Amino acid sequence: MGEFAISSSRPTNRRTPRRWILSHLMRQWWLFIIVLVGAFGNAALAAAMPVLIGVAFDAALAIPPQMETIGWAALGIFASQVIRSVLQLGRNFASSVMGERLERDTRQELYVSLLGKSMTFHDLQPVGDTMARATNDVRELNLMLNPGVNLVIGSANFLIMPLLLAPRYDPSLIIAPLFFLVTYVLSLARYMNVLSRIADRVRLSFGVMNARLAEAIDGIEMVKSTAQETAEVGRFENNARAYRDATVAQGREEAKFLPLLLLGITEAIGFTHALLLLQAGRIQVGDVVAYMGLLSLFGLPTFISLLAYSRLPLRMASARRTRATTN
Repeated sequence: MGEFAISSSRPTNRRTPRRWILSHLMRQWWLFIIVLVGAFGNAALAAAMPVLIGVAFDAALAIPPQMETIGWAALGIFASQVIRSVLQLGRNFASSVMGERLERDTRQELYVSLLGKSMTFHDLQPVGDTMARATNDVRELNLMLNPGVNLVIGSANFLIMPLLLAPRYDPSLIIAPLFFLVTYVLSLARYMNVLSRIADRVRLSFGVMNARLAEAIDGIEMVKSTAQETAEVGRFENNARAYRDATVAQGREEAKFLPLLLLGITEAIGFTHALLLLQAGRIQVGDVVAYMGLLSLFGLPTFISLLAYSRLPLRMASARRTRATTN
């Protein structure tokens, strides 16, 4: 029996995994706009806090202390963080809805595609591997979007805030943020390139292990009647070992994450530079406090990228496997 087409009311672009995912996401573009606005607002208001703290610091050091300025700074911090929490709520809710809808739509598309495949395809395709794609891989698409892409967009906005605000104290103070951004992007590009290759190996080994287990359970009568229990256990151990080796290799690369080191170097460079400018009388003490607070914003993308970027290659591998099945 040959393949037959099952019409879909929601056609998608399946030329590449990225276009396939985007064609699903573009159906809910307005939710994506909420995520972008929420991410930018969150980063901007997070940057407002060290700026206002710097203002309050200089006001406290003044003789006499400028209590009115300190009060306005405190009020500004309170108001900015309340607004920030509302934006965060909207952003996380929109991202969660997009992720759940992406999982729902891709699962339905995969199921419709499987029903339209020929018997030759189903005879050649291991049932366990198909089940792994229909359950685990599709679930990974949801997690790729939320928290994956949601965190990536949020951290990207935190990266640009020190670049935008540091020069307001002294133009030369852009050196440390610029150093971090350039080295961060370069190290992350290499990190993602290596992890992408390992992620394909992880998903493939998982599919093979799952397929063999499903076949053994499905044919348990044949296994027992031919006394093949020991042989099946050996095959499963080999497949489980291959999956373990792939995940260990992934963990080994994740341990080489350089941005954590770059963050410490950047803060040391920035603090030294700010103290030299303070000594030269070009900036005030509050400016140093605010500047170091802005540099601390790099901490969020650094730690988030260790979580989010290490998972993105694995989830893109799931996207490739799922899209390949729907073609």
